[in-house]
Amino acid sequence: MVTEDLPEPGPGEIRVETLAAGVSSYDVMLRGHWFPGQKPPYVPGEDIVGLVDELGDGVVGLEVGQRVALWTFGDAGGYAEYVSTPADRAVPVPDDLDSVEAVALVVNYLTASLAMNQMAGVRRGERMLAHGAAGGVGSALVQLGTLAGLEVYGTASAYNHDLVASLGAVPIDYRNDDFVAEIRELTGDGVDVAFDVIGGGRQLWRSSRALRRGGRLIMLGMASAVKGGIKMIPGSMSVVGLVKILPNGKTAPMGPGMESYPAEHMAWYRDSLAEFFDLTVTGKLEPAIAERFPLLEAARAHEFIERGGYAGKAVLTVG
Repeated sequence: MVTEDLPEPGPGEIRVETLAAGVSSYDVMLRGHWFPGQKPPYVPGEDIVGLVDELGDGVVGLEVGQRVALWTFGDAGGYAEYVSTPADRAVPVPDDLDSVEAVALVVNYLTASLAMNQMAGVRRGERMLAHGAAGGVGSALVQLGTLAGLEVYGTASAYNHDLVASLGAVPIDYRNDDFVAEIRELTGDGVDVAFDVIGGGRQLWRSSRALRRGGRLIMLGMASAVKGGIKMIPGSMSVVGLVKILPNGKTAPMGPGMESYPAEHMAWYRDSLAEFFDLTVTGKLEPAIAERFPLLEAARAHEFIERGGYAGKAVLTVG
């Protein structure tokens, strides 16, 4: 554990005392120095729930002691007891929503919603395939797809099939079955949209083959790179480019993405989070929690992510 001075909120900022912080494969890749310009020491953590501890000058609409959730917009720093952040990133959390459940909704459900609506433009009655359907983003895709009136299929290990089915999807065993053949057998001609959080050239090509004519392939992550390394990226991008040019009506939209859309549409960011919170309180969403770790055991949480085989979101807790 590293001790630093308490961060002071500047004008328009708040200081938040952390209660829960999300852990993701993105954090693991950042820790591994995958991205240029990143220098240690470095504090990971993209999604946070905590108590407003101090208000900077000019902040209105929030109170000290109020519980809020926020995304760091790529600035990281969530694995800390206190975080200073722009006040407009903070969204109030309902009193009857657990902090761990709330933090599991932030990045995962924003990512899933953006992919479904802004990238893929899904429509009620369409068929969708979600890979990694028991994972954080995958389970969010399944639940939001079901709420949107889609016919949902999800790949997962057999031991997670009960969870995937309970969330509203037809489960497919990706380890032991050919998911392309299964989709063809179940649907006749394929799905309208496939969300692939796994990545890798072979995986993405197979996902494209599960599409019907006019279908959309959405590359939504690179979970395979946690074990396979950076070599997974060139093959993935090559397949996405190939899908775009083949004369079969299939497409592979690449944007808008989380790197820019929320910052340019803050009302969407805030309204979406508030809606996810309300839907969870009323039982219409149920974020899957893989494991809770004390903040001081963040290294163990990363080992947990790297091993794989878990269902839902890993979360660090404070206090």
